[in-house]
Amino acid sequence: MTSRPNPAAQQPKSAKAKAMNEVPKPGVGPESQPVEDARPAGAATEPSEAAAAASPGAAAEVPPSAEVRPLAVLDRGDRERLLGGAHHDPHSVLGAHPVPGGVVFRTLRPYARAVTVVTEELRAELHDDGEGYFSAVLPLREVPAYRLVVEYEETVQDVEDAYRFLPAIGDLDLHLFGEGRHEQLWKALGAEPMEHQGVAGTRFTVWAPNARGVRLAGSFNFWDGTAYPMRSLGSSGVWELFVPGLGEGELYKFEITRPDGSKTMRADPMARRTEEPPKTSSIVTASHHEWQDEEWLSRRAVRPAHEAPMSVYEVHLASWRPGLTYRQLAEQLPTYVSDLGFTHVELMPVAEHPFGGSWGYQVTGFYAPTARLGTPDDFKHLVDALHQAGIGVIMDWVPAHFPRDDWALAEFDGRPLYEHEDPLRAAHPDWGTLEFDYGRREVRNFLVANAVYWCEEFHIDGLRVDAVASMLYLDYSREHGQWTPNVHGGRENLDAVAFLQEMNATVYRRVPGVVTIAEESTAWDGVTRATDHIGPGGFGGLGFGLKWNMGWMHDSLGYVSKEPVHRKYHHNEMTFSMVYAYSENYVLPISHDEVVHGKRSLVSKMPGDWWQQRANLRAYLGFMWAHPGKQLLFMGQEFAQGAEWSESHGPDWWLLDPAYGAEADHRGVRDLVGDLNSVYRRAPALWERDTDPSGFSWVTGDAAEDNVFAFLRFDAAGSPLLVVSHFSPVVRHEYRVGVPADIPAWHEVLNTDSAQYGGSDVTSPDPLKPDAQGWHGRPASIRLTLPPLSTVWLRPA
Repeated sequence: MTSRPNPAAQQPKSAKAKAMNEVPKPGVGPESQPVEDARPAGAATEPSEAAAAASPGAAAEVPPSAEVRPLAVLDRGDRERLLGGAHHDPHSVLGAHPVPGGVVFRTLRPYARAVTVVTEELRAELHDDGEGYFSAVLPLREVPAYRLVVEYEETVQDVEDAYRFLPAIGDLDLHLFGEGRHEQLWKALGAEPMEHQGVAGTRFTVWAPNARGVRLAGSFNFWDGTAYPMRSLGSSGVWELFVPGLGEGELYKFEITRPDGSKTMRADPMARRTEEPPKTSSIVTASHHEWQDEEWLSRRAVRPAHEAPMSVYEVHLASWRPGLTYRQLAEQLPTYVSDLGFTHVELMPVAEHPFGGSWGYQVTGFYAPTARLGTPDDFKHLVDALHQAGIGVIMDWVPAHFPRDDWALAEFDGRPLYEHEDPLRAAHPDWGTLEFDYGRREVRNFLVANAVYWCEEFHIDGLRVDAVASMLYLDYSREHGQWTPNVHGGRENLDAVAFLQEMNATVYRRVPGVVTIAEESTAWDGVTRATDHIGPGGFGGLGFGLKWNMGWMHDSLGYVSKEPVHRKYHHNEMTFSMVYAYSENYVLPISHDEVVHGKRSLVSKMPGDWWQQRANLRAYLGFMWAHPGKQLLFMGQEFAQGAEWSESHGPDWWLLDPAYGAEADHRGVRDLVGDLNSVYRRAPALWERDTDPSGFSWVTGDAAEDNVFAFLRFDAAGSPLLVVSHFSPVVRHEYRVGVPADIPAWHEVLNTDSAQYGGSDVTSPDPLKPDAQGWHGRPASIRLTLPPLSTVWLRPA
């Protein structure tokens, strides 16, 4: 909105009346006067150049004999609906419209002292009709290009009239949204800075089908939306207003008149930028980031994720190094992750959320990166920096539910809209939130487009979808009588199934190289199966690329948390995962959920003294990195942090300070993680056949008395890697392990008991040659010295 002085407008009213022959007011002065006198003689006008260029000659010459007709009085119903914020079509009465004998100009400008219409041919002050309305009929043959000079008590504004513009959203956009198929919805709804009809401004659009009226309020109108009613675009439920002169940085909300006549001020569901919490306004924004990650994008789709190396470092950005912005994180996080050798980072939710203690899992701004750490372009800069360092970016995405904040999505337009209309279906029983109505086309479109948005606009490489199980089951955390079966009498949420299938299919079609990952904790059939492949339960696959293996996580942590003397009774907890390892494409997650709220950090779960705890941790990580599936490790666990994670202070980095007495203990674990990643990436046997049963073979899975697990991994060419994990705190000499006969010697490539990691350094530096003696059902065997609480990797020498 520009504000510039106008010499004529700034004169006192009496002086201005002398300088300008005003358009007659009803019942005042003569019935007619020459139009050429409707502006001061010789006075220069300042029409919009763009508007004049768009409509050359729009204000045709008017003969001196033309008359100014009496004012067209605004219908009382229109007047009251506008003032009450309940008008569906304000453009039909505000702005300029042909009427018999001329053109009527009307504007609603509360608090204005005077309003003047300025065209290429004339200046004419509008009549003050009271209650903020100003109007006049000018004897023009057609609607000209014009501007408004609005005089307030202490300022004068020279502005375009928002109500002279056609809708700035196309019929195709509305059609696609109505069909639930607008895959780039963020380009149709929300606040979009643009040039429209030759004038720069911002188009505001919002979906509120139950509203009696919607008005725009913001920093540009002192949060009084009276002068900015929006128009309803037919049956689409979309309201629109193009406001000339508004641009980036303006704060705004939508003032919605509910069906019962009450009003609510709401943030934009499609806002791409927000104020920093606890403030809640939306902000007009446009991106100016210039991406530098073309090389990364060009090669990320070469190999599918389940056949590529993937070790993931999970990060809560706000607490990784508390106080750092997105741009400051871009200077430190890529270097740290590269040094550790992780292939990807997974960011806990970055979409805007009001309560930091939710860690981002209760989202209010689905299209806006949290403003706590910077702007959307700042976040793009971070993603770009990670890509340039060769690191993929996965982000947690939360389409399962949303909080009840009264300025956000809950009963957005006065009735259930984004949530299900059935209160039992809408209320999430665990988190006090609301579940989306996946059966409504527009809601499904909002979410599917949101998934595409993060991948296309922010170059995100993967979406880890949170709480999938809570979406899939109608009876999730609900007692008998608290849920209603589906049309087939089952407990499956058919709408949620269809939504997840559509989301996955759309993302994979539009953004090659992106992977979707399900956090799904049940045995739902076909989470990572293709959507067109019908399974035994009668459903097509959900279409995810990967799934978190919650069973492996639970069982394996249960095993290693036991005292070694008791582990033989729980041996199957480490082997059972291989019974179903190829039922889905899995990620092995040691996530934030396992190191908070009394669950203790990873190293603190381990039994024994401090040395044994670290040795157990190292052995466990070695087993995890070798097990079929991708790896995920939460920040702080890579250096054996003893305390649980807290979002208020993040990892205990001081443990790696050389001045700290036990620094070597923690750095040893960190160095092991780096070497695990390094060897892993160079060993295709550990990832190339992750989802193929031919890529794994037990050597011994039943050595419970010894607490030993031994298996072979194979790459696509059949070359093996031997893994032996020993979860007992003793040294076992001459421990015989069966091996293939065609390998002349084996070389130790990684030993978690190495002194450099803080171990006892029981290693085998020399090649190990097989004996002809068969063992473990294999034609040959080698004799190993098994270090205490360790995992050893061996490859053909």
